[in-house]
Amino acid sequence: MAVQTFANNRENHLIQRLTTDAARRSDAISIARVICILGVVYVHAWTGLSGHDLEGLRGTPQESLRWTLMEIFGRSAVPLLGLISGWLVGGSARTQDWVRHVGRKARTILLPMILWNGLAILFVSGAAWALGLAAPVPSSTGWMFQELFIVSRNPDINVQMPFLRDLFLCMLAAPLFVRLPGWMLGSIAVMAALCQIMGWGPPVLMRASILFFFVMGIIARREGLADRVAGLPWMVAAAPFALLMSAQLYVSLHPGSGMPGIAISTLDMAVRIAAAVFFWRFAWSLAASVARGMLLRIEPFAFFLFCSHLILIWLGGPVLGALFGKLGSPFYPAYLLVQPLLVLVAVILLGSLLSRASPQLAKLLSGGRLMAA
Repeated sequence: MAVQTFANNRENHLIQRLTTDAARRSDAISIARVICILGVVYVHAWTGLSGHDLEGLRGTPQESLRWTLMEIFGRSAVPLLGLISGWLVGGSARTQDWVRHVGRKARTILLPMILWNGLAILFVSGAAWALGLAAPVPSSTGWMFQELFIVSRNPDINVQMPFLRDLFLCMLAAPLFVRLPGWMLGSIAVMAALCQIMGWGPPVLMRASILFFFVMGIIARREGLADRVAGLPWMVAAAPFALLMSAQLYVSLHPGSGMPGIAISTLDMAVRIAAAVFFWRFAWSLAASVARGMLLRIEPFAFFLFCSHLILIWLGGPVLGALFGKLGSPFYPAYLLVQPLLVLVAVILLGSLLSRASPQLAKLLSGGRLMAA
């Protein structure tokens, strides 16, 4: 009897632990979306300068700060979004039904992408016409088509949208991917990494790295890598990212170092892999911290933030820039640091108002995330 009781208690404890881990993993996924997408804002932060002027400031303290924030919290965090998408697809039984799966992803990824691209043309190009904003304006029917659907080139306004475009293409192939044996998935991941390093991909994939991380997410699901990475000591998770990021910073600040282009691309890919490990470990820690509740309340707005932040930066950046100054001005670093928070506040206000005024439109533009906002 005592033995039976002990066995039952042990089984109940194991079930409770598994349930707790699953809940924390779900929270960590939601939190990872928030911190990654907030980081994307740094990639597109308003500077008030043209590309030529930015190049002229390379190596200055403010430009180095911008580059560091952009790489650490922006481009380096984005791979985790691809991994999470692959991980979720790899564990979903609904992926098996290709027609329904593609229909869902068309509603939650492709359609919002097209609508937001249309809104970007309406508001940003409209402001350029009406107010003289320094922004792209339609030059031809072909330009409009490319801006809306991202067929064969990156857009001029919503430059973050190729992620959704490539993610949707990955979703089209997901029902096949989840049926492939591990060695075939690994081969696809290796080929995608090679394409990213060599600069191959367009016009099929704008960024081959998205396919790499998507497939790696499926592999991570099969191999239980999410829990193994979450259990890494902090130093083990952070050290590769810190070392590789330092090397990338050195190369960026010394463009004449003579490092071959393929080596620079390989370093960049290695940084992104190390970053995905670090940010997942970071999100796992945040899921058990006092910040958990606040971050989870923000999460329903994360997709809306991803899609709308560049429109807000195009329109609002120059307004606040008149107060803080352009890159190189004394107060610009403070403006740069708080830009993601400023954009987030605007998104929460807009998303909340839209949810009340037109719930169906809010649901559509947020890919279904703002149904209960």
